[in-house]
Amino acid sequence: MKGMRWWMVGLVTAGLIVNYLARNTLSVAAPTMMKDLNISTEQYSHIVVAWQVCYALMQPIAGYILDAIGTKMGFAIFALAWSLACAAAAMATSWQSLAVFRGMLGITEAAGIPAGVKATTEWFPAKERSVAIGWFNIGSSVGALLAPPLVVWAIMHGSWEWGFLIVGGLGIVWTFLWMLFYKHPRDQKRLSDEERDYIVSGQEAQYSDPNAKKRRWTEIITSRNFWAIGIPRILSEPAWQTFNAWIPLYMMTERHMNLKEIALFAWLPFLAADIGCVLGGYLSPLYHKYCKVSLFTSRKMVVVTGALFMIGPACIGLVESPYTAIALLCVGGFAHQTLSGALYSVTSDMFGKNEVATTTGMGGMMGYLGAAAFTAVFGVLVTKVGYSPLFVVLAVFDLIGAVVVCVLATDRNRVSEPSAATPPLQAARTGA
Repeated sequence: MKGMRWWMVGLVTAGLIVNYLARNTLSVAAPTMMKDLNISTEQYSHIVVAWQVCYALMQPIAGYILDAIGTKMGFAIFALAWSLACAAAAMATSWQSLAVFRGMLGITEAAGIPAGVKATTEWFPAKERSVAIGWFNIGSSVGALLAPPLVVWAIMHGSWEWGFLIVGGLGIVWTFLWMLFYKHPRDQKRLSDEERDYIVSGQEAQYSDPNAKKRRWTEIITSRNFWAIGIPRILSEPAWQTFNAWIPLYMMTERHMNLKEIALFAWLPFLAADIGCVLGGYLSPLYHKYCKVSLFTSRKMVVVTGALFMIGPACIGLVESPYTAIALLCVGGFAHQTLSGALYSVTSDMFGKNEVATTTGMGGMMGYLGAAAFTAVFGVLVTKVGYSPLFVVLAVFDLIGAVVVCVLATDRNRVSEPSAATPPLQAARTGA
């Protein structure tokens, strides 16, 4: 098959869609669920924090497991587990039991992003990797985009419990498809020799060398390059988790929208995030080609671009129209996913094939611990100072994170960089 690598990244994207559907089911069901189970805003923040802390602590462990047993089996095990954990939330009877189920979901969902980054490092040459990461990262915002209409439909035709059960079932179906179709390039019989050579010849030494050694996690975490992504993760992840967990409540409590209006508009910021995923992936090779900078520098420029766009949602307190507020949240969704995808590309540039999932996991742990701390504060402060000042803080965090990436991140590639990225559709047609 021509362009097999793009079919593989499509399969990863579908997995991330289900992953993010599972985590965003809660935020959409929250207004109805909080009323049924008598959950306060502060207790809701505890439920969100339970997921974030468990997700954060499990990220490096999940990354290590993926590096140890491989992408295919590792991703399948975690996907089946998160599907069952999502469905189990339908049995919740109080905020405490819901927090336990969401904590279980956080533990099992932790493998999603590390597995996606690892799969793209296996299947793509360096010059196309940011594009591939942009395409699989779109799954995160597509999942968030689909959650409002799906869960609202489940509530209106049954109950909020049905939302969790449906999404859990979708995860089980995807796990079966993953086991059936995903293979490493060396094992994929439908991959042409021409495309296999194209992939291997375009990869950095740390990916193409079959005898590449894996550094211990203590060596990784004490390196300058790890903190070049760890600190920005701490600072940037609170924004995305705020969008995922609080937008429906914000629209209902601050902008006075009803459930149907939430179903109509709550997905729009995530549609903009989809655009950020894809456009951010293409920005890197465009900066590389037209600004005459290295591929690595072009990744940093994309991070800065995303951080600057975060100024949009920081202005949300200055507008009165709920529709303008939604538009600014759309700018924020676009900004974060542009920045986030570039950080994954920077990570894949700096770390080898036997440590990239571990490193991504440890960076994710840093980010979600930062998000959990911010959410805990957010749940208390939002009732006292409102949402607007907190959106300003999120923008400042991202701007500081971009500065850290530019100052600390250093290129560790050991081969010369390719010139310009081959567009995926053209590559698929030529079977490159």
